[in-house]
Amino acid sequence: MSLFKLDNVIQNYAWGSIDSIQTLFGIANPNNQPQAEIWMGAHPNGCSKLSESGELLSHLIDDNKTEVLGEYTAARFGELPFLFKVLAAQTPLSIQVHPNKQNSELGFERENAQGIALNASNRNYKDPNHKPELVYALTFYKAMNGFRPIDDIIALFEENQIPSLASALSTLKTHADSNALKAFFTTIMSLEGEGKNRALEELYAAFEKPAKTAMGREAMQYSMDFKKHYPGDIGLFAPFMLNTVELAPGEAMFLFAETPHAYVQGTGLEIMANSDNVLRAGLTPKHIDVKELIDNTIFEPINPEDIRLQPVLKEGKKSYPIPVDDFGFDILSATQESKAQYMRSAEILFCVDGEVTITAGDKSIILTAGESVFISNHLGKYHYKGNGTVARAYN
Repeated sequence: MSLFKLDNVIQNYAWGSIDSIQTLFGIANPNNQPQAEIWMGAHPNGCSKLSESGELLSHLIDDNKTEVLGEYTAARFGELPFLFKVLAAQTPLSIQVHPNKQNSELGFERENAQGIALNASNRNYKDPNHKPELVYALTFYKAMNGFRPIDDIIALFEENQIPSLASALSTLKTHADSNALKAFFTTIMSLEGEGKNRALEELYAAFEKPAKTAMGREAMQYSMDFKKHYPGDIGLFAPFMLNTVELAPGEAMFLFAETPHAYVQGTGLEIMANSDNVLRAGLTPKHIDVKELIDNTIFEPINPEDIRLQPVLKEGKKSYPIPVDDFGFDILSATQESKAQYMRSAEILFCVDGEVTITAGDKSIILTAGESVFISNHLGKYHYKGNGTVARAYN
């Protein structure tokens, strides 16, 4: 038997929504807690279980990796290489950068040698893996993703007039390249004490003035909203440096390693490499290691028009182009006509809406919104039909 319905862990982080997961999927929230994430996968901090037996998914995989994961995945990764989530943000998450694979391996080894505990507050590297991510919006989904074009950064800081940053801004204007952007970002991230307080007071004064451009108005609104949750935080400058984006339901974007980003508000599906490495850059009371952050950030702007992924459409399936081999992501539209899906790895299917029957081998499972299944690779294929939408995670 190789088709399993999953019982998944719900993570109750403080930034989570109290009602979004319940509203979308009918999942009870009897204690009225913030339901931030549903984890689907074999991560030790929130491993899914097989509904029928209660066995951990990680145990199923470890007992026969080649059969369950497939020969390539078992040899290449040695584990389920992705973590699949529903993420429901009511308040902003921290601004983050995820290190690349090589730096993650070196940093993990270095901090182990220094004797820094894995759960220490000043630990940067929790594992030796990178953490590219894709997010697919289920509701309108606000976020920040990558540096704005340098001309836009200059225009926004000129519009808001922060005298404390005038010299740094002048240097950025003179050179307007990645090195100048790095210097400008470093200046802001390194502000401390009186200098930091003065710059923020100048920003708050700018809040009182009417916006002069649509871009400036949107950036200002993000910053003002951040102040409600993180007053005095250096991350309040982030919307003037990073692209602000609001995905509509059904839109998706990719978040590269070494690229600053933040999820601000909304509910979506998120799939990522199986890692927990985070270097923070604001909107957080947690540890910020500015040097490590700068060393792991690429200072190349992203054109706002390039943020949304364009899916490849084929016979009721949307496939999203992903530049890493840790995971793949599709959206399947089920109809009453049974469709076959061939497999190249183990898969997790999550029912976004409606009702869909998944058949693999001699077993069928009916999924309704919010439910998921795990399918072992050795089956080779499965069929799906019904009236609904299924998100497909694989690698």
